[in-house]
Amino acid sequence: MGASPSLRFLLLWIAIAAAADELYCDSWRLSVETNNAGSWRTVPPPCRGFVEEYMSGERYASDSNVVALESLAFAKSVQITDDGKDAWIFDVDETLLSNIPYYASTGYGSKLFNVTSFNEWVNLASAPALPASLRLYEDLLILGFQMILLTGRTESQRKITEDNLLLTGYGYWKRLILREALDLGKPAVKFKSERRAELEGEGLRIHGNSGDQWSDLLGSTMARRSFKLPNPMYYIG
Repeated sequence: MGASPSLRFLLLWIAIAAAADELYCDSWRLSVETNNAGSWRTVPPPCRGFVEEYMSGERYASDSNVVALESLAFAKSVQITDDGKDAWIFDVDETLLSNIPYYASTGYGSKLFNVTSFNEWVNLASAPALPASLRLYEDLLILGFQMILLTGRTESQRKITEDNLLLTGYGYWKRLILREALDLGKPAVKFKSERRAELEGEGLRIHGNSGDQWSDLLGSTMARRSFKLPNPMYYIG
């Protein structure tokens, strides 16, 4: 026997609602990546499953690969000198290292950020490398770029961050810059702009900058080219 008319209607309504949610969530993700969404605190409730599927599936990996390929294409156009001043800046979280295992256990950004539990995760030094970024990183080293790592993590997390990076294949960097005591409470865009200005003041030429947040890339001092990696799980201003 087939389903009753009322059951068929209910199933059809559920399918239409699910399709509408997916379309909305895909558009919401575009708004996030283009910075049109502005400041936001959590993933919209209807989009929790969408973000989980995106982050754990092929689309996130594909999008990250495209960003890496575009970054490398630009990098190959740069004339590297032999003075050691040609630099590329990388953020750490969701740029070099992936915290998806942590966010998988906390709802993929559908819950308010908990700094205590996140720091406990960081202290495990078990975040995997983002494969596309690791390949790009290795290619940039071969081209002759100096790697500058600029992260919102704090100085107290230096050793654990270094250990995690080394364990996942990031074998060399010129400098790892973390928040010092005076930087605590500063908006990310201000903190990172100040550090980029200091690097330029030392004579470094910042050709590229890779990060998953617009606050990694924008500000008063910017790289020649900035490359935004996808991240619909959280926003840092």
